[in-house]
Amino acid sequence: MDKEQDTTRNKLTLDANSCKSLREIVFETIRNAIVQGDLKPGERLMEVQLAKELGVSRTPVRESIRKLELEGLVKMIPRKGAYVTPMSIKDLQEMMQIRGALESLVAELAAENATEEEIAAMRENNQKFEDSVLNNDEEGIIDYDIAFHEILYKACRNERLRQMIHTLREQMQRIRVEYVHNVDNKKPLTGQHQAIIDNIAGHHPDEAGQYAARHIKITEKDMVAVLK
Repeated sequence: MDKEQDTTRNKLTLDANSCKSLREIVFETIRNAIVQGDLKPGERLMEVQLAKELGVSRTPVRESIRKLELEGLVKMIPRKGAYVTPMSIKDLQEMMQIRGALESLVAELAAENATEEEIAAMRENNQKFEDSVLNNDEEGIIDYDIAFHEILYKACRNERLRQMIHTLREQMQRIRVEYVHNVDNKKPLTGQHQAIIDNIAGHHPDEAGQYAARHIKITEKDMVAVLK
């Protein structure tokens, strides 16, 4: 946990075109750097260095670190400072257990509420996802997987559920990036979405939910292997 700041990483930069407040921009910049893996698990967060990189005072950086601690992305160690929280296997399993239940409910609701246009959009994005898997296009795998799930979440017609699962997926983005980078045989990723889509299109809520839960369980097993 005493790992020092990695000076070889890309420096953080603020979005100069954002209309949000400076505090919000600083928070989102540091948070995204953690979620995307630019700030590594176990890496120390130096207020002075981060403030210098971002061209701001230490105050918004300090406030951001405190907020990130509340989210569980940062851990404060007495007399040592702030560190990016490592993700343990137990953390992953707990989050995937929750996500499995939520994704199952999403699929059940989508089977009752999805429009023909949404089902067509799911099929289109899933085809692009599977093409990316076969071509070992890691960026495409991540992007089209996100796009597929976004359509699925919208189709469930439950905004509170959608927000809950978004928060959970964001917290897991770190391991998802590592997962895609480190899984050598990606072909088993194909086909899992298709069963969910087919049962949503057929208006079979129970089956759609079961396939969604199965998909998350398979993903959890592979992610645990990556963490190990």
